[in-house]
Amino acid sequence: MNKRKVFELRRKGLHDMEDIAIQKQHLKLKLTARERLNILFDEGSFFELNTFAEPAKAIKKNQNAYGDGVIVGRGLVQGRSVFAYAQDFTVMGGSLGYTHGTKIAKVQEMALKFGAPCVGLIDSGGARIQEGIHSLSAYARIFQNNVKSSGIIPQFSVILGPAAGGAVYSPAMTDFVIMTNKTSYMFVTGPEVVKEVLNQDITMDELGGGNIHAEKSGVAHFVFEDEEHAIVQVRKLLSYIPLNNFDALPVSTDISFNEERQEYLNKIVPDDTNRPYDMKEIIHILVDNNSFLEIHEKFAQNIIVGFARLDGKTIGIVANQPKVMAGTLDINASVKGARFVRFCDAFNIPILVLEDVPGFMPGIEQEHTGIIRNGAKLLYAFCEATVPRITIITRKAYGGAFVVMNSLGIGGDFNFAWPTAEIAVMGPAGAIKIVNRTELAAATDKVSLEKELVEKYKDEIANPFKAEELGMIDDVIKPSDTRKVLITAFDILSNKQYAQPERKHGNIPL
Repeated sequence: MNKRKVFELRRKGLHDMEDIAIQKQHLKLKLTARERLNILFDEGSFFELNTFAEPAKAIKKNQNAYGDGVIVGRGLVQGRSVFAYAQDFTVMGGSLGYTHGTKIAKVQEMALKFGAPCVGLIDSGGARIQEGIHSLSAYARIFQNNVKSSGIIPQFSVILGPAAGGAVYSPAMTDFVIMTNKTSYMFVTGPEVVKEVLNQDITMDELGGGNIHAEKSGVAHFVFEDEEHAIVQVRKLLSYIPLNNFDALPVSTDISFNEERQEYLNKIVPDDTNRPYDMKEIIHILVDNNSFLEIHEKFAQNIIVGFARLDGKTIGIVANQPKVMAGTLDINASVKGARFVRFCDAFNIPILVLEDVPGFMPGIEQEHTGIIRNGAKLLYAFCEATVPRITIITRKAYGGAFVVMNSLGIGGDFNFAWPTAEIAVMGPAGAIKIVNRTELAAATDKVSLEKELVEKYKDEIANPFKAEELGMIDDVIKPSDTRKVLITAFDILSNKQYAQPERKHGNIPL
């Protein structure tokens, strides 16, 4: 047959497949693989690879299974190079066979080789059973590539359908996992297995839906109601981060900020130290207008992490949230914070810490489920980080939690405090009951004495001026000057030099 004719027939077959795919996916309120790629990339920039790769001959059901259920290639996002793969559920359920897996591995390796982010648009029934261990070997290669690329190029997983069994582990090793509500699922074992083994009835959504992973497990960093917003979120994230660990950070020319609200910072912290306030309000006032992008918003809400721009430049923010659990550090908050700190450090993103922490969460459950081991992850992450690191203490900074939240002693570059800060081994109320136990036991008016001793403790010990005298912080600053101080301090640290220790790697307490 004439070669041109073969080419035309192949293109027609591909077009027919796509027409069928559109009907099938739209009936499920889902987009096709190609529609998803069109949202991700700048218009007309996608360059597809291995378009006509075919599945194993032994299981091919028709002559039009081109691509083996996955589209791979390279395109531009805001003019910058990005590699991606999009699984096509309409071709053999998007199942991963050897050819399918090889295509994904190829695009991963190209992304690493050329120093560009890699995005996976995942919609797959998992390993292709008919191909047996060939499909498993393809998964193994994908996992290995995830690890090789980690910390060198940013990796994204957008779950737009099922991801079950071993298929969940590639997304889990990427930097950001984005899901959709109602149409995406992640679980190691599905509802049928749970029913059979544990005799528990549960739906796919209850077991591994987007909201479950965004709120409870912490697997998903974002969850959206539709695919368009989920994919657009990748574009938004990419606007904050470099293409690779040697690339410069993106800089925005829009550096407007809310100048009128800076004075409000002088009174935002309540006089009553037990009253909560919203740390997010402080963040929005300090950073460039509309630039704060929160990560893991629904998980471990007692700590806030996210990207923002300060004077047009990207920074990562880690902040205690007094509105939730008084800002204490528990297991989930520690792990959430540690993961974010390590990402920022890997890609040279300066870190701002906003601290108001009364300590680690006490209790039998926290102790028995490993608050020591998990709290140490956040400590390890900060100690290991070599990027510029600045802490602002807005109110409480007590005990070990003060040390963990990027103190000077663990390598923080600058620590500043507001006049409302309380820096001590523990809170005044608890401290006086230990230090002044004898006096309180003998007192006739314990309430008045306790009040007097608390105020004395605050004045003589738990105040920022004492910490400054001892060299525990660099300066006490006026809250309304914080933005100017931060811009100057980060500018001073812009040429920070460091030397890596000669070792294979440390042993983070996993």
